[in-house]
This record gives sequence, structure tokens and C-alpha cells, in this order.
Amino acid sequence: MNWRDRSLLIAVGIGTLTAVSFCFSAKSDWNKAVIRLQEAALELDRLERLDPYPSEENARKMKGFANEYGTALATLKKELKTRVLPLSPMAPNEFQSRLRRATAGVAENARATNVHLPEKFYLGFDEFAPALPSESAAPRLGQELAQIEWLLGLLIEARVEALTSFRRIPSFEERAPAGSVSFAREVVEASFISSPAAARKILNQIAQTNEDFLVVRLLHVRNERDKGPSREANPDSGGPSPVPMASPGEKSSAAPALNFVVGNEQVEITARIEIWRFTL
Repeated sequence: MNWRDRSLLIAVGIGTLTAVSFCFSAKSDWNKAVIRLQEAALELDRLERLDPYPSEENARKMKGFANEYGTALATLKKELKTRVLPLSPMAPNEFQSRLRRATAGVAENARATNVHLPEKFYLGFDEFAPALPSESAAPRLGQELAQIEWLLGLLIEARVEALTSFRRIPSFEERAPAGSVSFAREVVEASFISSPAAARKILNQIAQTNEDFLVVRLLHVRNERDKGPSREANPDSGGPSPVPMASPGEKSSAAPALNFVVGNEQVEITARIEIWRFTL
């Protein structure tokens, strides 16, 4: 046998051994895959036979959490009920009569305190002055009327100079059937001119009230003086004007009246106020 035959025989042997090795490796991988499949099938069968409910200990904990949540929710509902006026039945013509009385009362209080109101002021309910609301909307409108009447009472009691504008923005919930929503909000926009002290008093009372749930969503304050105060200077020296001194033996003249730099100006307030209502 020459060297070529021997080389060919060696190559064939090596190829045969390699093929056998690949076969054994593939069979081993196949056996492992079959074992994993069997294990997965057994685990799936075990899980399908398990009771889906939690253990007794976890069920007891979950029940305790549910009881705590229920107690906290009941407390919150009880507190929120104290923050809204009760929703009383009201017919459409009854609401219109109530609106006329409220309009007259607000106008009379404003005249007594010299507070200027917009012309033909119907407390934001202009569309209901000549027309009746629907049967379903009348009770909610009556509730909102009482809240707006209270809000305007704050402005008048604080003796603002003028209420320049007042707009009520009808909400979707106002047109929805009664009982279809658990909470809703009514939005009013008011602009008034007053002293800074009166404006602070009004905002503090809105924030501190416990009878209604009000949120000042937007607040814009504009000072009537758009520039800072100028310095009072001596035109000759450019410095502060000297205070005249009394001569010896003469009585000093009365001191000039104080000129306050800030605090006497008026401010114009524009506020967007949300009145929240809860049906619990």
C-alpha cells in the first residue's frame, strides 16, 4: 500500500470518528431537551392542580388591609360631606325665584357698602334670568347659587372697591343626569379692585373655609402703580431734602405728614376659582 492509499484511509477514519462524535453529541442534547420538556410538563400539571387562592395567612393580611382601607374611605367621605352644601330638591321655577331674590340681596348689600357691581349683574346666571333651567339641572344650580352668593358675600364684606367682572363657566356635569357623577366642579372667574389688605382677607377666607371645598386655581395680581416710587430729592444738591430745624428759642413746627411709599395703592385681582361638589 503506497502513501496515497494510507493518507486516504486515515482521512476516511478521521471523518468517521467525527461523524460518530457529532451523533453522540446530538443524541445527548436531544435527551437533555426531552428531560427539560418532561420537567416543564410536570410543573405545568402541578401548577394547574394548585389552589389559586392565597394562603390563610396572606388572606388574613389582605382582609386586614381591606378593613383599614374601608375605614379610611368612610372617614374621608364623612369629612367631604361637611365641605359641601346638601343637594336639596328644587323645581325650575323655584330656582329662578331664588335667583331673583339672591340678585336683589347682593345688589342691596353692595349699595350699602359702596361696592360697585357690573351692570345687569345676575351672579353669573345670566342665561337663567329670562329662561327656566331643566328639571335635572335645577337642584345643582340651586346648590351652586348658594355657593356663589357666599363667595360674593366675602367680596362685599371685605369692602372691595369694585367687582369689575364675574363669569360662571358651565360644566359638563351641570348638563349630566343627576346621580351620574360622584364629584364635579364648578368654575367661576372674578376680577375686582381693592386694597391689598382686603384682597388678602378674601383669599385667606376662601382657603380657610370649612363649609365649601374651594380651590383658587389661577391668581393674577396687578398693582395700579406699574412703576416703583421715585425718590424725593433736593433739586439743588440731588440728595434728600433736609428737615427744617427750629431756631433756638422757637417752638419746632409740626412735622410734615408721612408719605408712605407702599400700602396706599389699589390692586386688581383676577382669580379662577373651582367649587368642588361631591356626591357620596
